[in-house]
Amino acid sequence: MAGTGSTNIAAMRSGRNSFGIEINPKYTQIAESLITEEREKLNQDKNKIISTIITGDAKNFLELADKHSMPEFDYVITSPPYWNMLHARGFETQQIRRRNDDLDVIYSEDPSDLGNIEHYDTFLNQLVSIYGNIKPRLRKFAYLTIIVKNIKKGGTIYPLAWDLAIRLGKIYQLKDERIWCQDNIKLSPYGMGNAWVSNTFHHYCLQFRNEQ
Repeated sequence: MAGTGSTNIAAMRSGRNSFGIEINPKYTQIAESLITEEREKLNQDKNKIISTIITGDAKNFLELADKHSMPEFDYVITSPPYWNMLHARGFETQQIRRRNDDLDVIYSEDPSDLGNIEHYDTFLNQLVSIYGNIKPRLRKFAYLTIIVKNIKKGGTIYPLAWDLAIRLGKIYQLKDERIWCQDNIKLSPYGMGNAWVSNTFHHYCLQFRNEQ
């Protein structure tokens, strides 16, 4: 879920090798271009610091890891799509904002894209499977950070962060959590006169460790 490669660029700046997987070839091309620009700014030799973006489905991680000769990993950081919220009714305001910012309204048209899955349980199961499947490629005591928030949809809260913590806590050891507060977002009341709720502008950074 590498998107446009910001994590790879952060790794380059800290002198670390990195691999990213992205299902949308458009984003892969953007990421590769940005990585090339960043490498020139840093005056880095591409043979010394590896920064690779792979077009593929993260559900096929182990197959992709073998194909591209990936090493064992010390650290994984990821922020998954928030289910199919970009398709949801009532999300029109964000869609307008994304268009104004020259961003795609949805991540891709690919039915395999996690952002296009209709049912929450299916989405959650596939997400847990993806994170579980990377375990064979993690070194002992390697960390996995997932940046995620709970989801409000159709008047219901879907506790995505908590569900991931519980489910993945059976595969890895949940070591810590941090809150990322987007304090540049205005508080907005919804459902006034009916059932008051606000928008969500905090994320959980869940820290897991591979104990085996």
